[in-house]
Amino acid sequence: MVTRAVLRYVRISPRKFRQIIPIIKGKNPEDAVVILRTVKKGASKIASDLINSAIANAKRIQGVDIDSLYISKMVASGGPQLKRFRAASMGRASPIRKRTSHITLELDQAKRSEAVPAGQAASQTEKVKVKKTQASKPVEKSEVTDMDKSAKHKTKTTKSESAKKGKE
Repeated sequence: MVTRAVLRYVRISPRKFRQIIPIIKGKNPEDAVVILRTVKKGASKIASDLINSAIANAKRIQGVDIDSLYISKMVASGGPQLKRFRAASMGRASPIRKRTSHITLELDQAKRSEAVPAGQAASQTEKVKVKKTQASKPVEKSEVTDMDKSAKHKTKTTKSESAKKGKE
């Protein structure tokens, strides 16, 4: 079941807020709050308050296991801009846009099969493919040792030849 929390008209630029979204997306909400405490951004305080609000919303719904929740979606979209002017040189005025954000957070329950986060699941399948390709090509020990011996021999001869050329 999806639980949402929306925070509107926040006095922070959406661009600044989007910097912390990849850090906490896909994580357990309680772990995300702990991570946000260490991040030195103004958006981290706002995000942790929003996560706590989403957790409180989830507790009100019956049949939701709080421990199995994860942050499935987090979006920072632009809100209205406060337009101001600052004095510039030669009697002119330059515009200032004070941006606001609308932030949406969705918590979803992880199913039993979704216990592994999306980013880690892809890396595990790649590891399995690599293991299968390595297993399909058996390499004999004699081939490996012959190649190593020939490589060592070539390096020795090239060094000795270069030393002889330098002496001449």
